Amino acid sequence: MRKLIIIAALATLPFTAVTAADYTIDPGHTYVSFAINHLGFSTMRGKFDRQSGSMQLDASAKKASVMIEIDATSIDTGHDKRDAHLQSPDFLNAVENPTITFKSTAVTWNGSVLATVTGDLTILGVSKPVTLTVTSMKCGTHPFNKKETCGFDATGSIKRSDFGVN
Repeated sequence: MRKLIIIAALATLPFTAVTAADYTIDPGHTYVSFAINHLGFSTMRGKFDRQSGSMQLDASAKKASVMIEIDATSIDTGHDKRDAHLQSPDFLNAVENPTITFKSTAVTWNGSVLATVTGDLTILGVSKPVTLTVTSMKCGTHPFNKKETCGFDATGSIKRSDFGVN
């Protein structure tokens, strides 16, 4: 079974507050990455360089929602030829499916800390439920710009063939 492990998906996502509970993803501080078994020999790691999205967060009411869009053409494994192959119809078919999306459907809390975010991940036009485990969360006033900011680390695992990525 081949699995694509999303490491730090929605990771270190500092959000800049729009209103008290609405945040926009700061692409300069966002790192959506992955690791995958590479032909049984090693673990290949990569990331997506461009993403956008938003989050609504109300810790006192234990509510949250996340929407993220990832530019499939921004895949970066550190090897241009492999990146072009991953963008091809053999894998992400980024010309016809330029966007990978995650839209939350449910969250769980551990006290005042977000514990999991479950949502629909869409790759190649195929949507499947995925649960991300939040491993770190901190909200507060940013020490430099003095804006309300939240940062998160979250991980999840998918079977890429479930999405048609063979």
